[in-house]
Amino acid sequence: MSRARRSNDWGFPRWRGYESSRETAQVRLCDRHGCTEPGTCPAPKSPNSPDRWYFCEKHAAEYNSKWDYFEGLSKEEAASRASNEQRDNAGYAESAHYGWGGSGDGSRSQDEMRALEVFELEADADFEAIKREWRARAKKVHPDVKPGDKEAAEEFQKLQLAYEVLKSAEERRTWKG
Repeated sequence: MSRARRSNDWGFPRWRGYESSRETAQVRLCDRHGCTEPGTCPAPKSPNSPDRWYFCEKHAAEYNSKWDYFEGLSKEEAASRASNEQRDNAGYAESAHYGWGGSGDGSRSQDEMRALEVFELEADADFEAIKREWRARAKKVHPDVKPGDKEAAEEFQKLQLAYEVLKSAEERRTWKG
């Protein structure tokens, strides 16, 4: 009968290092061909599938940059899902680090992007350009300029709403609390 080897901790387990054991630890490698980093980030192989890839952080970021969350959905279904998720997550505050970047770096919300589409401006337009475009368009369809014109009044309301969305977003960005 072979005799079990005694450990050197003399019966005091706290003398051992934490998380140390004699067994080898199983490390799953990144599923990207040729990568030898540990695969700690699970990613779905396809939409609505339980199968997962396991990537390192670098390859997970590369994979997620090309992921289309709304793939296979119609435009209405995608809009419905986006609004439901926004509603469900409305209790969470937007992270403060999104306020650090300037415009055009992905820091604009979907509402801001829709408001910029009303003015036909690019995503990186600064607030001065937004204000100039709002004034120019509002002068053309203002109810005082075109009294009694329902289409002009609706267009003015649309412009006013888009401007308010962009103005409040700019105030949130520039507010120093």
